[in-house]
Amino acid sequence: MDNKELVLDAMKKAGKPVSGGDLEDLTGLDRKEIDKAMNALKKEELIISPVRCKWQPK
Repeated sequence: MDNKELVLDAMKKAGKPVSGGDLEDLTGLDRKEIDKAMNALKKEELIISPVRCKWQPK
């Protein structure tokens, strides 16, 4: 499982909008890796931001 899949899976399991810091706790990944994965997910339009600085699956 690559970092994008880990981040997306963690977001789905959280069941609510999460921040990068939340994802750091949930996945154990480095923040830079989370940011890279989230940027890729944003480009693919797989995640949305319903609240400022928080993200969830589309």
